[in-house]
Amino acid sequence: MSDFSCVITGGGDGEGPGGAEALRASVESVLGQSLRGAEAVVVLASTAAPAVRSAARTLAERAPGRVRLLHADPAVRTTGALRNAGLDAAGGRYILVLATGERLQLHACRNLWQAGERSRADLIAGRWSRVADDSGKEREPSWQGELYARSRTLARFTEAPELVVRDALVTGFCLRREAARRHGLRYEEDLTHGEILFGPLAAAAVGRIALVRRLIVTGRAAPDRARDLAALVEAHRRVANTLLAHGLSELREEREKAFARDHLVPLARSFPHLPAARRDRVAAAAARALTGCFRDGLPDLPPLERVAVRLLARGDAEGVLTAAYALSRPATVCAPLTTGADGRVTWGGDPEGPGVDVTELGHQYRTFGGARLMNRLTRATADRGRLLLEGRLVLPGHGGPAPDAPLTATLEFRARGGARAAAFPVEEIRHDGNGISWRARADVSRRLRPVGARDTAWDARLTVTAGGPDGTRSVSDLFAPQDQVEGSLRFPARPRLGPLAGDTWEPYITLRDHFALRLTARRRPARTTHRLVRYATRFRPARKAKLLVRSLRGRLDRYRSRGFKVPVYNTWLTRLPVRRGSVVLESHMGTCYGDSPRALYEEIRRQGLKLHATWSYDPSPAGFPDGARLVRRWSWRYLWALARAEYWVDNQGFPQQLRKPRHTTYLQTWHGSAYKRMGFDERRVRLQNAPQRERLQQAVDRFDHFLVRSEHDVDTLARAYRLPEERLLRTGYPRNDALIAERDRAETEGRLPRPPLAGALGLDDHKKTVLYAPTFRGGPGKQRRARLLLDVREFAERFGDTHTLLVRAHYLESARLPLCPPGTVVDVSRHHDVQELLALTDVLITDYSSIMFDFALLDRPVVLYAPDLEAYAAERGSYFDLREHAPGPVTATQEELFGALAELKKSDTRYADRRRDFARRFGAYDRGDAARRTVAAVFAPGASRGARHTIDHDRGAGR
Repeated sequence: MSDFSCVITGGGDGEGPGGAEALRASVESVLGQSLRGAEAVVVLASTAAPAVRSAARTLAERAPGRVRLLHADPAVRTTGALRNAGLDAAGGRYILVLATGERLQLHACRNLWQAGERSRADLIAGRWSRVADDSGKEREPSWQGELYARSRTLARFTEAPELVVRDALVTGFCLRREAARRHGLRYEEDLTHGEILFGPLAAAAVGRIALVRRLIVTGRAAPDRARDLAALVEAHRRVANTLLAHGLSELREEREKAFARDHLVPLARSFPHLPAARRDRVAAAAARALTGCFRDGLPDLPPLERVAVRLLARGDAEGVLTAAYALSRPATVCAPLTTGADGRVTWGGDPEGPGVDVTELGHQYRTFGGARLMNRLTRATADRGRLLLEGRLVLPGHGGPAPDAPLTATLEFRARGGARAAAFPVEEIRHDGNGISWRARADVSRRLRPVGARDTAWDARLTVTAGGPDGTRSVSDLFAPQDQVEGSLRFPARPRLGPLAGDTWEPYITLRDHFALRLTARRRPARTTHRLVRYATRFRPARKAKLLVRSLRGRLDRYRSRGFKVPVYNTWLTRLPVRRGSVVLESHMGTCYGDSPRALYEEIRRQGLKLHATWSYDPSPAGFPDGARLVRRWSWRYLWALARAEYWVDNQGFPQQLRKPRHTTYLQTWHGSAYKRMGFDERRVRLQNAPQRERLQQAVDRFDHFLVRSEHDVDTLARAYRLPEERLLRTGYPRNDALIAERDRAETEGRLPRPPLAGALGLDDHKKTVLYAPTFRGGPGKQRRARLLLDVREFAERFGDTHTLLVRAHYLESARLPLCPPGTVVDVSRHHDVQELLALTDVLITDYSSIMFDFALLDRPVVLYAPDLEAYAAERGSYFDLREHAPGPVTATQEELFGALAELKKSDTRYADRRRDFARRFGAYDRGDAARRTVAAVFAPGASRGARHTIDHDRGAGR
């Protein structure tokens, strides 16, 4: 008996594409397994193509001991019946079924076998990927990441609901043969996509299940949802009924929603790329197959997905096409909207049912000129040698121009990637209720004069002006499905380089569904020229020249790479003589002009010290001071400035790979007191290897001065980074001088008027300002997009009349905010200095961020929103119990947070003494003069020379 039997079928009804080549790839992947006890059981239908039969016979003859060829009975025709025949013939301890074309990874069988033997599980499943597009690129379903985040063993499938909620078990899993036969597991022979049902049935029948985080199967074909919708729906319905039979109604509801998102929404997205006739057929098939909850659009889906599913279930092909445009452009108004008396906005609505609520999209807050409107091209044809275009601009139901407002419009073609454009007047435009219909004729042959080299593609857009020449303008691209333009529609072209550069304008629809023109060669002279140019750029000397240019570019890129710059800097640039009085400042790795480096820079300027300041920036210099020299981080000018600087000042850390020259004094101001464990106290660092920890130690050893604001910093940060006592400056943080000054001003003069920044942000003096500033939750690496735990839209609905929410994502993260009513939510993530925001904030909402230590100095309310407090503290570690020492209420749910905000006066009184104790404990050295004291300690004549120290790797620099 072999260890593994891999069942592969060929020639069955509903078999995937690929034929003989696909079968050969699947069998070869079995033969190439590192587990040699794997056999391939190939089951061929009597209707299999001769090429498939020949390929199977060749493989069986080549490996007679590992490939078994079975010829099914002529009555066995469906894929499910062929797979059942394979299950009956399989002799391995474990059975795995592959669809034709699917391939096993090299160690797939070994990984599954080891997991099964170790866990004694009856079903062992791993990850799989499918072909994402015509290019052949593989992609895993996004939901697999969480399901297979770690290898584990389940007592029941309900411990991992995604196994049956999603189509997780369509491939990439195996069954213990004895368990499969004990439970009588079989494929439904009348079901085209029987694998969708077989996996959940097996998971529900067996006991223990093992999940393997390894990739098992690749090459799964993407389903043709437009062709197989009815079969997919039937398979899904049987899975849902199975869940219901096991009393799992909640999982059935989740399954309905997952099926809509995994199959119905992608089908709707594909509508712009389907011919009109096929769109109608697919919509009609959907109307027959989709019943029940799909007709209502599944209320738990996001609004646009709900719209698409609902229209698909009703068989509205034109509506689904519109929804497809909206799904790819959620900020665009694609259909007429209705605003009710309660302010709710709905899409559609008819006798069959009410419209879908799309209020959360925020279209009601956009005006005619500020909204993106769908401009649907309805006709494109030739009329007496000119291009005739007709279309309709959708108007939002709340903010369009008045029906009697004068309208004018201009059709413009603009060269892609260039500034050249040609405009044509729109001859007919009229308001037709919930839209604007228009017609234009463009003599593109005479008016459009491309050069003919790089300006061969021209995009069209329409500008509509309402209310006279100085009225509101709306600019929109022209959208159309891929079959909107006839292939025979062409116009003569007159390039400035002459007819050899091109001779014909061809209208076409881009991959983004935009109408455009392209310059092509249709006549013999132009075609001949294009062939010669193509040959000249592709024959052997040209190819060698291209390779040479590519090599030179690669070498130039290497000279610009960090891997080349670091040894040049450490070996040669550190030998350069010091430039007396030069100081390089950097805040948060160059991302902003703020924090303590900014406060020190402004104090140096106030005192008139003769220091030459250089600021680093990354990626943009916008917002940095005009009087300072600016260098981009990691540029050669940046390295030159660091090598010659007398002082380094930053709050995060200059690049670890760079040595500090012996003549340089490094002032590390740091970026906040610590609640979460830092440095060598972090679990992540403790798990690193010795060279990694040594690099961190060398980077920290560069510090000559380290600012602390309390003895808490000494006990945590200084100890975590192994800093000796003589390098600590107990001055407080210079950045907090502004907060203490603001607190004193508010106590003596009152809170009004607010700082000038309040006016720039549009803050109302009569509304409280709430700042939401969560901590960084990622690890080392590039900036990433984070999901905010706070629902800012819900906040705006509840508190928007009395509060304005400022949202500041961490500087290493970014967050996309939903559109909310004006004046309720403002994104301040790109504002350089957070202390300026704190100065005008009335209430702070945060979680574990060090911003709470700074804000406590203002003696204003703090609310902590920490829904994952226990998990975060367990994973990252903490220096104290947050609930015991927090300066305000600690909330675990959004309802608790909103309740705390609603009862803020009561909680503020209750937490006032605790907040002041918090500020005294964690900000004992913040007295309002930290910048002056730090400048005196570091930059005064003779101050830094005695404090500067030499570390081991510096002794080699400059020799």
